[in-house]
Amino acid sequence: MNLQTVIFTGRSGAGKGMQSQHLEKYLAEHTPDTPVLHIETGEYVWDRARKIIDLGNRQPDFLAIWMWTTAFIQNFKGNEHLVFDGAPRALPEALILDTALPFFDRVNPAVVYLKVSQEWAEERLKGRGRADDLKPEVVARRFAFFEKDVVPVIEHYRNNPAYRFLEINGEQTPEQVFDDVRKGLGI
Repeated sequence: MNLQTVIFTGRSGAGKGMQSQHLEKYLAEHTPDTPVLHIETGEYVWDRARKIIDLGNRQPDFLAIWMWTTAFIQNFKGNEHLVFDGAPRALPEALILDTALPFFDRVNPAVVYLKVSQEWAEERLKGRGRADDLKPEVVARRFAFFEKDVVPVIEHYRNNPAYRFLEINGEQTPEQVFDDVRKGLGI
């Protein structure tokens, strides 16, 4: 199997984290000698960043870019599969990533857009039971930044011939979604 570079995107509650975990597990089982580098900006918790996340706001572009580029540069060796979980979340981030991937000889990366309705995502968020998912004002801010910031990223990738763009119906069982992801990636 060729090295995979996969960017998961979608609205809060679409299942990006779950599907990136499914992909990591699949890659580990089918290419045990090839590590997987998982990059997720939401993992990094500092006092100020946590406050921003708790309010349902998006990290400032400079911080999000610094977080994933630092993880990328410090951990990337060149022989890994790359899985981006929910990053980039804004067009400036996507444009920076557009320069990073070719620099590291990552060609034909895939963008997996997990498409779900806002209503479906709201129900899923409520079902997760996380404290920040239960505050309507926090969820509303996340959905607002999805429309304002993430949708332009999705359109950037949809129209960029340097990327394989996969639009996956996220309103299925996690297993059905992953089956569609796997088929779309050709793995």
